[in-house]
Amino acid sequence: MKRERATQLLTDMLDRLEAGGWPLDLADEVYVFGSYARGALEPADVDVVVEHRTDDRLTAEFVHALSNGRDPSGSMKRALKGRSRGIQLQLRQREYLEKDGIPLMLLWRKGEPMAAARARLADLTSDPLAGRAQRDHMIDAFEGLDRWIPRPVRADLAAMVGRKAVTITQLELDGTEPAHPLAQRALTRWSPTSPLRRAASAALAHAETRGCDMDAVHLHGEPLHGHWDTAPEPVFGIGLGWQRYGRLAYLLEDVTEWIEVIRPTRAQPLHALHIIVTDRTALAQP
Repeated sequence: MKRERATQLLTDMLDRLEAGGWPLDLADEVYVFGSYARGALEPADVDVVVEHRTDDRLTAEFVHALSNGRDPSGSMKRALKGRSRGIQLQLRQREYLEKDGIPLMLLWRKGEPMAAARARLADLTSDPLAGRAQRDHMIDAFEGLDRWIPRPVRADLAAMVGRKAVTITQLELDGTEPAHPLAQRALTRWSPTSPLRRAASAALAHAETRGCDMDAVHLHGEPLHGHWDTAPEPVFGIGLGWQRYGRLAYLLEDVTEWIEVIRPTRAQPLHALHIIVTDRTALAQP
């Protein structure tokens, strides 16, 4: 995108923070990093990390969203971004990014005049020599898809590949519907037009074509079988949009294969990573 467009997206975010309201009142700090912060004239997107607190309502929405197959951070992300595209939000990741040596530029801090944030934004001037940063934590399977794979995920998965705990390849799923009754029943948790339903359907159909025992498939954190106490041990896991990436190493300990649909959409191609566990003992960081 053009830098002017990226600047407008950040201006709009500051306007929303200034207007306040729930859950934006829980936000504490906003940092900008990546190619836009360095001055690139045409950043691929705007990398933003937001530190925020939580309250009972946000916690309840987080739990409810997880149990219903939605983005558990959806309320905060929608409040910050509105309907705009082009901002890559990372929530509560400042410490991780700093430990990884990523320069963060403070844009806004709760309690200070909004004029200070707007002045910082104006100070982020363009630099024709900046260009886009070379992505780190890259492996062949991420090529062309890395903008939709959060940096912490890339780091964890690349490290697993390096330890020979897993192998990872790209997949592009088609729009085939699964035939198995358990799979069809599982899809009813989403509306017919939901991007998550489309992604789940395609991944389940792919599992069928591989001859997977559908009783042993876990979809978006839930067994297709329906009951944790009677479900067989999982063999094949399906994730949608990295909504459980913080527990991915743990989840991989219970399966032999995992498909992560990295960007569920209503109409665009459904890209996925196919992860095969080759050494469970090497999954966790030594």
